[in-house]
Amino acid sequence: MPMPHLALTQTAPLTFGDDNTVRITGSRVTLDSIVHAFQHGATAEQIQDSFPSLTLREIYGAIAYYLEHQEQMDAYLQAQRQAAEETRRAIESRQNSAVLRERIRARRMRDAKA
Repeated sequence: MPMPHLALTQTAPLTFGDDNTVRITGSRVTLDSIVHAFQHGATAEQIQDSFPSLTLREIYGAIAYYLEHQEQMDAYLQAQRQAAEETRRAIESRQNSAVLRERIRARRMRDAKA
């Protein structure tokens, strides 16, 4: 009996978005989200509970990609964290958070007295 031909390459279900964020193809779920959950001990099935629009094949594919490209992924994830921090700082610098904090304090004091 002849041996069946098996393709030994696999394509990860990942797409670069316009904002240079890697997402699971056909979804808005970021690779960062999948990797973060995996790094914190979640199984593919638990990750699917959080992202029910994804198939187990997509989740396992994303995890496999992460594991096979860990050095590049660590650099990517660090760049993503840095970009998020810069965005947070830019937003906070445009807001007058002192006024907001004072309003929150005043509301808490009113609620405590009630």
